[in-house]
Amino acid sequence: MTITVIVASLLVFSWKLLGYLVPERYVTPAVKRFSERVTVALLAALIGIQTLTSSGELVFDVRILAVILAGVLLALRVPFIYVIIAAAALAAALRALGF
Repeated sequence: MTITVIVASLLVFSWKLLGYLVPERYVTPAVKRFSERVTVALLAALIGIQTLTSSGELVFDVRILAVILAGVLLALRVPFIYVIIAAAALAAALRALGF
């Protein structure tokens, strides 16, 4: 398992490094737009999966409320560390209350 993580990390790093080595003339505005959209889509999918699933099943619990709170705080331009603390505190409080 450890070897797999190390190899995967090296592969990801090599792709990141390769991105810096590509000459600017090959990076068209269409490629830039595409890469920005793919990044947002992948992050949204990751947030959705981590928020709404547990053990491969669809679950609705306090994580949804914590993510909603985080979204509202981010929209209000609250510093990121406070967003994380507030969302974690809300999830912990609701779980302590038995939700």
